[in-house]
Amino acid sequence: MNIIISNTSGQPIYEQILVQIKDLILSGTLKEGDALPSMRLLAKELRISVITTKRAYEELEREGFIVSLTGKGSFVAPDNLAFLREKQLRQIESLLEEATEKAVACGLSYEEVEQMLRLSYEGE
Repeated sequence: MNIIISNTSGQPIYEQILVQIKDLILSGTLKEGDALPSMRLLAKELRISVITTKRAYEELEREGFIVSLTGKGSFVAPDNLAFLREKQLRQIESLLEEATEKAVACGLSYEEVEQMLRLSYEGE
């Protein structure tokens, strides 16, 4: 698993780990039942605190992306990838609704918003 941490990012380190692991699961790179590195191993590889990796793993488990078994490790959660994808889609829809409301309030045209979205998407 290749996690890249940026110290110049405004995003907390645990959140960078969280987002990258979610992306690996949602893209299918990590599949149901796949083992994640131990918190200690990941912390060592990334040269960060175990507390930081623990926080990321706890959040992933709380959101249903992984399951942790005492003494065995953490694994990609079974059978709920469709549910997790649906949850992500609802969050995207909510953010798009908020962006649409702000765009209308600023008097932006649909074409201007579409261009902003295209530029943002291409920047990824």
